[in-house]
Amino acid sequence: MSDSTPASPPSTPSSDPNLLRILFLGDIVGEPGRKGVSVVLPMLKDELKVDFAIVNGENSAGGRGITPKIAIGLMRCGAAVITTGDHIWDQREIVSFMQDEPRLLRPINYPEGTPGYGSIVLETAKGKVGVINLQGRVFMGQQLENPFPVIKACVEEMRKETPIILVDFHAEATSEKVAMGWHLDGQVSAVVGTHTHVPTADERVLPKGTAFQSDAGMCGPVDSVIGSQIEPVLERFHTMMPTRFGVGRGAVRVNGALITVDPATGRALSIERIARYWHE
Repeated sequence: MSDSTPASPPSTPSSDPNLLRILFLGDIVGEPGRKGVSVVLPMLKDELKVDFAIVNGENSAGGRGITPKIAIGLMRCGAAVITTGDHIWDQREIVSFMQDEPRLLRPINYPEGTPGYGSIVLETAKGKVGVINLQGRVFMGQQLENPFPVIKACVEEMRKETPIILVDFHAEATSEKVAMGWHLDGQVSAVVGTHTHVPTADERVLPKGTAFQSDAGMCGPVDSVIGSQIEPVLERFHTMMPTRFGVGRGAVRVNGALITVDPATGRALSIERIARYWHE
C-alpha cells in the first residue's frame, strides 16, 4: 500500500450563507455564447446564490476579441469582471475603452506601458475580491513576461488588500496550468484555466487551500469544433490550406466553475464544475 494520501474528490459547496460564492464562466464564443450567457448567468446567480461572477470574454466578438458594446452587455447581465487572453487586441476599438474600464482585464504579464489593466479588487457584501488575468507562454505564440514571477509579485501586493483572489490563467499547456496551481497554492483562493475551450475533470482544492481546475471550458455552441463551424475546420485538417472559421450555431453549453471561499482566510472550501444548456 502506498504511503501517499490520495487526492480528495471535490466537495459539495456549503449552504452556509456566510461563505463567499464565486462563479467563473469560461471563454464566451461569439454571438451564440453571448446569448447563452445573457440568459444563463442571471439564472445561475440566483440558483447558486452567487456573490461574485467573472466571465472570460476574449472570444465573444465573432470568436476573436471583444468590443466595448459586448463588454457592457456582459456586465449588465451580471459579470462583475471580464477576463481575456491572447485575442484581446483583435478588435481595435477595445484599446481606448480599456483605459477607462478597469473591470475588463487583459493579461497582467504584458510589458509595462501596455494599455489596460491586468488585475482589479472590488468590494462585495462579504469582503473585497481580487481578480488577476494571466497568460501562459507554452505553445501560445506570444512570448509575454514569465507568468510565474509576475504573478507572485502581483499576489503579494494584492494580499495586502484582500486574501480572496481568483486567477484566470489563460494558457494552452496543461502542464503549465497545473504547475501554476501548485505555484500559487495557499496564496490565492483559486486558479482556473481558460483558452482550450474544453472543460477538464481535475477540479480540486489543493492542500493549502487553493481551488484549481485546468480549464473551465467554453460558453459556446455544442455542435462545433471548440466553438467554430465544423466543416471549415475539417477542410483545414484535410487540406492544410488556410480556411476562415465561422462561429458554430445551435444549442449552447455554458461551462464554468463555482468556488466556495471562506472570506476570513481566502481559503477555498470547494470547487464544482458547472454546465448548463441553452437554446433559442
